[in-house]
Amino acid sequence: MSENDAVAGLRQVRESISRAASDYGREPSSITLVAVSKTFPAEAIEPVLAAGQRVFGENYVQGAKAKWLGLRERYPDVELHMIGPLQSNKAREAVELFDAIHTLDRPSLAEALAKEMAKQGKRPRLFVQVNTGEEPQKGGVTPTEVDAFLEACRTKYGLTVEGLMCIPPAEDPPSPHFALLNTIAQSHGLKVLSMGMSADFDAAIQLGATHVRVGSAIFGARSLQPKV
Repeated sequence: MSENDAVAGLRQVRESISRAASDYGREPSSITLVAVSKTFPAEAIEPVLAAGQRVFGENYVQGAKAKWLGLRERYPDVELHMIGPLQSNKAREAVELFDAIHTLDRPSLAEALAKEMAKQGKRPRLFVQVNTGEEPQKGGVTPTEVDAFLEACRTKYGLTVEGLMCIPPAEDPPSPHFALLNTIAQSHGLKVLSMGMSADFDAAIQLGATHVRVGSAIFGARSLQPKV
């Protein structure tokens, strides 16, 4: 995809978000577009940065670090979100690099993040990933585990959880999963919901998404990147 295509994709996604927000009686400014740049090199991201996008999502710590250190020198107001599974042994680098982590999903990671946040004096915004489809191959706490996990994050690890995140099963209609996440969030007084991707962010906005994670609709098909 050319840089012009990516900028056009960004514009179209922004327009779609604004239109969906208006359709569902929401303020467009209440929805943050997380441009998912996770498999794309710096040169593919730069035109989107130049067009004004500042919030980006990455899946892997090392891959993100390699390209964003240089980009951040030129665009210091960038906000980076970790949206992929996070290994506990990557907690130090994740806290160093990311402004938000969407995939907090187990006690060992909560403990590792709490230690690093205390050590570094940094507090990235935290989202708990909920495995709404209870898929064994996917990260996230199950809906029935959310209460206990949020309590442990707060009381045992001293973490402030800002919101929830989900990735519905690929074969399911997404709306019931978005509705479930919204219900769980409301029961805990959480107002931040990371849900919706390129194919379904309209439905996510209808059901309360505050952060939509959109990659292919902006950047095109993924390029390959090592998982590190």
